[in-house]
Amino acid sequence: MFMPGQKVACVDDRFPLGIEKLYQALPRKDEIYTVRDLLPGVSLSNTEGETAIYLVELVNPSNSHGIEYGFNAERFAPLQTDDETLEEEIPEQIGVEQEELVPA
Repeated sequence: MFMPGQKVACVDDRFPLGIEKLYQALPRKDEIYTVRDLLPGVSLSNTEGETAIYLVELVNPSNSHGIEYGFNAERFAPLQTDDETLEEEIPEQIGVEQEELVPA
């Protein structure tokens, strides 16, 4: 899943009509955000099992239990950083170099 501080992109910004009554700020598709926190969540239809994601860039009001309204984590995808790309490429490059050094 996600970790606090991780960059994510919104992949789904289709919300039900009237949602703006509960939220002050909604994520927009293809925008990049920073994960602030993750908690077990409940859908708008009171179904348990979702993971609620909270974003540094968006702060919303609290529900009747005093918990800030979050967003379903499935609306977001992780961004691949340059470090992750390098980690994936380095082992492949090392393997190629080692094969070239092995005498035939």
